[in-house]
Amino acid sequence: MLRILYFTTFAALVLGQSGVAPLGDVQTRVVGGSVTSPNAWPWQVSLRVQSSTCYNHVCGGVLIKTNWVLTAAHCVSGIAVSLVVLGEHDLTASERKEQFFGVSAIYIHPSWNSDLTAGNDVALIRLTSNAILNSYVQLATLPPAGQILSGNTACYVTGWGFTQNGGFLSAQLRQASLPSVDYATCSSSTWWGAAVKTTMICAGGAGTAAGCNGDSGGPLNCVVGGRYVVHGLTSFVSTAGCNTIRKPTVFTRVSAYLSWVQGITG
Repeated sequence: MLRILYFTTFAALVLGQSGVAPLGDVQTRVVGGSVTSPNAWPWQVSLRVQSSTCYNHVCGGVLIKTNWVLTAAHCVSGIAVSLVVLGEHDLTASERKEQFFGVSAIYIHPSWNSDLTAGNDVALIRLTSNAILNSYVQLATLPPAGQILSGNTACYVTGWGFTQNGGFLSAQLRQASLPSVDYATCSSSTWWGAAVKTTMICAGGAGTAAGCNGDSGGPLNCVVGGRYVVHGLTSFVSTAGCNTIRKPTVFTRVSAYLSWVQGITG
C-alpha cells in the first residue's frame, strides 16, 4: 500500500527580491477554505515524489485527457514526479476510488525560465495508461483559446494543505472561494504591479482566503456559463504571506496556452 509522508516544516523559496514565492514547495495549503465533499472536483490531481517507500504529495494538477495532466512548470522542473493520483480525497486513507499512474513523459513550456513573474509556468504530464472516467474521475472543462475572465467572477482554488501559515498538511482536499480580479486592477502599482502579466489571472486579494505553498499546478475553477471551467493553474503568491491584502493568488491563464497544449497532446 502506498504511504504518504508528511513534512512538518517548510521553507519558502524566494526568487531574488521579487517578493514572489512559488506554491509547489514541499507541501500544499489552502488558506481560509473548507474541506470539500469527497470527489467534488473530480479533475483534481495529486502529484507525488518518491522517498524510500513513501510517495509525498508535492503539487496539484488537472486531468484534461484520459492520459494527460496539466500542471505548473515549477512543479516538474527539477522535481522527480513519479506518481499521479486521480480520484483522491483523503491522503491518509484508501477510499477505493483512487487511480494510480506512472509518468510516461513530461513536457515543460519552451519559454519557461524558472522566473515566475515572466510567466509560462505550465507543463504537461503524459500518464503511462488511460484513466477510467467515472463519478470520481472526470476531465476538466477548459476555456476557449484567448478567453479573458471578467473581474469578480466566482472561482474556487482547490488543494490539500495547511489552513494557515504554518501547521500541518490537511488530510482532505480543501477549497476556497477566490473571486477573480481584473488585470487592470491586479497590475496596478498598489497591487502586483509589473509582476503580473496578461498571461496570468489574479484571484482573491481580500486577505481572507488564498492558495498557498504547494497548491501549485492545481485548478482555479470558475463558474462560466453555468458550469465550472478551469481557467487557471496555481502559480505564485507574495512572500509577505499567502493571503496578503492586495496580493491575490496568481494563476497561469490556461486560455493563453491552449495552442501549445493541443500541439503536444494532439
